[in-house]
Amino acid sequence: MFIPIRTIITGTGSFIPANKKSNNEFAIHDFYDDHQERIPNAALDIIKKFEQITGIYERRYANTEMNASDMAAIAAAVAIEDAGIDPETIDQIIVAHNFGNVSKHTIQSDAVPSLASRVKLALEIKNPSCIPYDVLFGCPGWIQGLIQADAFFKSDQAKRCLVIGTETLSRVIDNYDRDSMIFSDGAGAVIVEGQEAIPDGPGILGAVAQSFVQEELNYIFMGKSYFPDADPRIRYIKMQGRKVYEFSLKHVPEAMKACLTKSEVDIREVKKIFIHQANEKMDIAIIKAFYMLYGIKDIPVNIMPMNIRELGNSSVATVPTLFDMVRKGTIPDHQLKQGDVVLFASVGAGMNINAICYRL
Repeated sequence: MFIPIRTIITGTGSFIPANKKSNNEFAIHDFYDDHQERIPNAALDIIKKFEQITGIYERRYANTEMNASDMAAIAAAVAIEDAGIDPETIDQIIVAHNFGNVSKHTIQSDAVPSLASRVKLALEIKNPSCIPYDVLFGCPGWIQGLIQADAFFKSDQAKRCLVIGTETLSRVIDNYDRDSMIFSDGAGAVIVEGQEAIPDGPGILGAVAQSFVQEELNYIFMGKSYFPDADPRIRYIKMQGRKVYEFSLKHVPEAMKACLTKSEVDIREVKKIFIHQANEKMDIAIIKAFYMLYGIKDIPVNIMPMNIRELGNSSVATVPTLFDMVRKGTIPDHQLKQGDVVLFASVGAGMNINAICYRL
């Protein structure tokens, strides 16, 4: 007899680095444009405009001795404890990232062995049937990891997975590029389990993933420093900001709507939207456009929790850390309760988009 399976989040954890870097600390920088010409405005003027556009006032950077896999293991341990499980019962460890471990003061990425394998070692998991592997899918990587876990559960290839998003973007930024102020470090993790579906019970209700790789491929890319005398062989994370904004505003709301349709959920049932913390202005515009697809002009109050003002954009870590914080009541005016329907959504390098509809 066929037994339908739902993917249920049974534990969450996150690691937020202690090192705070405020916008004012960038005031000593000279900023250059993509033509390697110095931007004449004073740094404080650039910072003020940056704040108005992104909503970011500070971000967190990892300690010198800490790598992405270290943060991932700490977040994972919290999620395991929260779920109350034996780590040896985990079938898969899925780690989403983009740059592997990048040692401080270098730009070299280290992803061999995989970050997931390093996490397995750090957690002292000895079970050879626990399979660790990495996911490279841009900022939507953590959500994609959940989609993969869901597929494994439904195909009876796994029963319990650890899904992590971790990144040290502070080590791949060009300090002469004003976009460098967007990025930050962090890690978030969840334990998910495939359990027998209960009518109106918890679990993933539906998911959508999309990829656009024609002209969109290089909206986010690795490029040389904007500083004229920099070593041209060294590459840093770069963005075509306007292109990313326009792409996201067009395609992310449509993907979110497709996810709700697939999940057979009415938009009025959605209690929270956990969207990738990329840019406050962009995220608000996406949510407004999403509701306009349903003819709703005014978005519900407190529909979208955010932590970008304090934590910046930590790529794959933004959604799981935000969910963990709201789930544990650390973000004012945002609570979750059993039966709530939420949306996870993200957009990033690829260009890739995905969304998950989930009932608590």
